[in-house]
Amino acid sequence: MPALRRHLPHRRTLLKAMHWAMVPLLIWFILVTPDDVLPFGPTAFQVHSILALIFVTLCLLWWGDYLRRGLASRPGPKLPPWARPVHQWMHRLLVWGLFFVAFGGFLLGLTSTRLLKAGGFLPIAPPLGLKEANEIIGQFHIYQFYLLALLAGGHALFHLWRHLRLRDNALRIMAPRFLHRFL
Repeated sequence: MPALRRHLPHRRTLLKAMHWAMVPLLIWFILVTPDDVLPFGPTAFQVHSILALIFVTLCLLWWGDYLRRGLASRPGPKLPPWARPVHQWMHRLLVWGLFFVAFGGFLLGLTSTRLLKAGGFLPIAPPLGLKEANEIIGQFHIYQFYLLALLAGGHALFHLWRHLRLRDNALRIMAPRFLHRFL
């Protein structure tokens, strides 16, 4: 195992790749709902479902990494004392929010009246046929996703504030190397 570990990317590199893979997916799901793609036919819905499966997989991988190793980020020396706990709690809430959005999708599948398949091929959960519970969970899932999106927006603004006001390296650390010259 140690020989294999030498050839794998570092943890922060993997998290950075997941982070930047999730940003366009998050934007996609903010702008496009399943009802928006249905008029374009089953292929469009299938693509939307595959994107959701990719997003959920990344959510669960990030959450699993957090449970195993904790947060990868550190507050940084330039943060004022009030911003240090904000930084830590914001990142924790994001990771747990990602998990609960994925869990909400599982509950949607569990309470459904028919078998739902993520990506069109992966069964989400055995359907229990709980129509009223499914409607409630569906509404909750929508609200929790948009709350997560709001938190992600606050997270982005926080790091822009750090970059512009404190002139620290937070954006440079997370940005791909080809963008460093612009930061």
